Amino acid sequence: MHPRLAAVDRRANLHFAHGLTRAFAGAVIFGIPLLMTMEMWWLGFHMSPVRLALLIALFFPFLVALSWHVGFEPTFSLKDDVLDALVAYLVGFVASLLVLWLLGALRPGEGLREVVGKVSLQAVPASIGALLSQSQLGHAEAGQQMRGGREDSYFSELFIMAVGGLFLAFNVAPTEEILMIALRLGGAQALLLALVTLAATHAFVYGAEFRGQPPDHQQAPWWSVFARFTVVGYALALLLSAFLLWTFGRLDGLALPVALSTVVVLAFPAAIGAAAARLIL
Repeated sequence: MHPRLAAVDRRANLHFAHGLTRAFAGAVIFGIPLLMTMEMWWLGFHMSPVRLALLIALFFPFLVALSWHVGFEPTFSLKDDVLDALVAYLVGFVASLLVLWLLGALRPGEGLREVVGKVSLQAVPASIGALLSQSQLGHAEAGQQMRGGREDSYFSELFIMAVGGLFLAFNVAPTEEILMIALRLGGAQALLLALVTLAATHAFVYGAEFRGQPPDHQQAPWWSVFARFTVVGYALALLLSAFLLWTFGRLDGLALPVALSTVVVLAFPAAIGAAAARLIL
């Protein structure tokens, strides 16, 4: 091989190794809250295998789209994004396996199904951290180069909001506190919480004039921005919250009013996460 080509290959391999190292660090950092949550250990074994498989199957296209936005290395085709998503989930799986073993959450004598269930579930948020590692842990100019030429569309903005909503909701959805809070709320309080969530989400990004506002924020009427971003973002938070609660079995056997209140409670952190994602990513 020509020395110049060999040097290029070495630089490419070194760049990939650095990206993989950041991905592992991101997986651990973003996954730690759930890796140390007992409810997640139980869910990995007790939740329905069908629901776990559905979660992972629906989550993978989400990872592919996230790779297009902020993967841990530049991508130029759908094939690259699919490979990045596979690597990210593998990194999340390995990181989760190692951390759970270090914490004693994987005990000798546990069956293969229990171990795979625990680690597969934990790998979902960890893989998000692996892909976000470039934008959060890498060099700023590298992150800018990766997204260079990729203009943010309306649906791209909504996707970024969904990333933040999913990640923050995932951190609290398995806990018993969500249902406990919902049981304490009456119908009027749940409605008030929904209204406060809408107001807080809008003020968090748009009213406070932080970065991440829509490009036409200064020209468009406030009601247009509120309808297109805040209301739609809150609707995404509600849908993601309902799906996660159903996946984790938190809605099973609940009366409809209690189930709706539970979704509204989880949508509070999900909506805040959606708003914050537009400031961070």
